[in-house]
Amino acid sequence: MIYTTLLNIAIFQGIVLALIILKSSIFNSNSNKYLAYLLFVLSLVLLNYVFEIQGVFKSYPLLSFIDAIDWVFLLPVFKLLFITNRIDDLVKKRQKTYLCYIPFVYNSILNVIVWLDIVGGIYKIPEYYIYLINIFTTIQLLLAVTIVFFLPLYSYFMIKHLKEPQEKKWIITLLTLVYLLLLVWLTTYLVGLFFQSDISSIMSGVALAATLIMHWTAYVGIYKFKLAKNKEAVYNFLNTDLTILTSDLQIVEDFRPEEQRESITADNLYFLKLEVLCKEEHIYTNSTLNREKVAEKLGISAGYLSQIINKITEDNFANYINQYRVEAVKEMISNPEFEKYNLLTMGLESGFTSKATFYKTFKKHTGQTPNQYKNTCK
Repeated sequence: MIYTTLLNIAIFQGIVLALIILKSSIFNSNSNKYLAYLLFVLSLVLLNYVFEIQGVFKSYPLLSFIDAIDWVFLLPVFKLLFITNRIDDLVKKRQKTYLCYIPFVYNSILNVIVWLDIVGGIYKIPEYYIYLINIFTTIQLLLAVTIVFFLPLYSYFMIKHLKEPQEKKWIITLLTLVYLLLLVWLTTYLVGLFFQSDISSIMSGVALAATLIMHWTAYVGIYKFKLAKNKEAVYNFLNTDLTILTSDLQIVEDFRPEEQRESITADNLYFLKLEVLCKEEHIYTNSTLNREKVAEKLGISAGYLSQIINKITEDNFANYINQYRVEAVKEMISNPEFEKYNLLTMGLESGFTSKATFYKTFKKHTGQTPNQYKNTCK
């Protein structure tokens, strides 16, 4: 009972952590999404194991279809892709990572074909095809050994392209844990297959080790801020009520233009600071606010500020600020406490300079005038 509870907690935690990584702008990057996929798959593998020890597949045979898919073969793939997406683009382009999916696709197709016969009862595989299935199964085992041994080793090779020492240490540790987990799982599986041994206790230990990896990833990845490039910004986001003061964050003075362009992603330090200035300090309520004032507050040039906003939001500075103003008015309109407030007052207090600008901008962003929007909220 305690054992399955621990597994269920880890499954839930893995799914939640993966969703946080995928949905949060703080952790949004191509590399982190593969770490999220890895956690999803690990959670699914554990879920299948829980179903098996609880006898769910016996009670509901059709559910065993999700177990027929060889999800475990995606673990080393997603780990490799997590690493390759954190390295230099030039090196990354040389990697034919799509080939890594071949063992997963091959094994899953073979398992599903057998499942549709034995469990699904959709058709019956003729006797004279059984020897082919046995050959394909042998190939399946060879692919399993290849992917479990080769991909992690290749991942270690790719780590050398990472530039930050702390990031290398964190990724090497995670890779080693996943590698050992897969190695023990494969060895145990092969021993059970060839020697007909009882491997349930060892598999239980492997599953428990997988839960510990999830807990450790949650601690290191989120609370020690290794998933985002901007660790100090993330720390402030998570630990000081999302308040980042300009003076608390170091500004690099000797950025070259190309370095600035490379850093223009959703977890850009200055963009995170800008988001907090808008969400927490509500700088948009200042009707005299302009691009130069915001750039000065961030410690960067006005041109670079425009580059950041254009690249990340695909919009310009004025529309970016006005979006916050419109959202502020919408929140007040939806709040019963502001029911008797004048709409123009709301607009002016939110930073708009005139009635005409307020109404024009509000309709541009919502498709409705403030009055029409208020009527729809009643």
